[in-house]
Amino acid sequence: MSFATDEIAEQVRTLARDFASRHIKPYIMQWDEAQTFPAETFHEMGKLGLMGVLVPEVYGGSGLNYAAYKVVIEEISKVCGSIGLSLAAHNSLCTSHILLFGKEEQKRKYLPLLASGEWIGAWGLTEASTGSDAGNMQCTAKKEGNTWILNGAKSWITHGKSSQVAVVIARTGEPGTRNNTTAFVVERGTPGFSGGKKENKLGMRASETAEMIFDNCIIPDENRLGNVGEGFKQSMQVLDGGRISIACLSVGIAKGAFEAAAKYSKERRQFGQPICNFQGIGFKIADMATEIDAAELLIMRACELKDQHKKVTREAAMAKYYASEVAVKVATEAIQIFGGNGYTKEFPVEKFYRDAKLCTIGEGTSEIQKIVIARETLNGF
Repeated sequence: MSFATDEIAEQVRTLARDFASRHIKPYIMQWDEAQTFPAETFHEMGKLGLMGVLVPEVYGGSGLNYAAYKVVIEEISKVCGSIGLSLAAHNSLCTSHILLFGKEEQKRKYLPLLASGEWIGAWGLTEASTGSDAGNMQCTAKKEGNTWILNGAKSWITHGKSSQVAVVIARTGEPGTRNNTTAFVVERGTPGFSGGKKENKLGMRASETAEMIFDNCIIPDENRLGNVGEGFKQSMQVLDGGRISIACLSVGIAKGAFEAAAKYSKERRQFGQPICNFQGIGFKIADMATEIDAAELLIMRACELKDQHKKVTREAAMAKYYASEVAVKVATEAIQIFGGNGYTKEFPVEKFYRDAKLCTIGEGTSEIQKIVIARETLNGF
């Protein structure tokens, strides 16, 4: 495989880096402390094409590949993991689900609004009592004539209150059976659809995480995505791409923490010399740099396979698992290099440390990724 980054991807990197420096970096702690979801910032990113990176131009998107998408998420996340997370969820989950499984009229209706950033999207699979056990979800959709009636709630949903549209996976069959869920597009303002509790989180505090509640919410059958019973199958394909985006988010956070720590290690002096001269610090820098590079190579492999429209379940899980664990480790070591300063909000690494942990949980925990990797690997023998 060739891991060369194309010229367009590098141009996009410059664009994303410049935007993050000017429009995100000055406000990250203000947003974090107040748990502010800066919706206007996402509308501005939409004007630059960052809210529809993978959406074809015919639907108002940028029409770029995963190599370009990788650098967008990475550059934004190097500055703020919260904004990187929301950008990834919008692109890889809600927008991607409609792009992959929507009918032509659904794509033409929703994708231009999402790709432009005029609308922000949400994606509802997880529930309070069913995380990975999606086959036993309690949110149901019952057919009545040419409509469906949704009842139940979704938890831990990015943009659960602020999104203008959501893709919702609801159970349309018996609990615990295969092929028992179906996906629907639900617009904000539909009677019976409301936002619920907003989570008060350790990290990723500027990325809104909230419940979505459905109380006899009536939607037309034309809002169904794909066939009845295919919701979970569709979700697994969406999550393959989503896990690549979380890997990119993880590497971005890791790089942000690493760059801050490496710079600090050259500036901080003890015993008459920069602390980077001491072997204990130098070895940390070496481990951090090596593990970031290894994670990035796994991501690049997964991106290349995705762009070639090949199966990427195993490779996406590997990239997400390894990169997320690296993000936590690198952020932890960055605080150690900063010492007491790293434990304060005057320096940037404590936020990277708080944000990183979510990467090992969201879109499938590290333990779930290992199950997927083992299963997919053993299927080849």
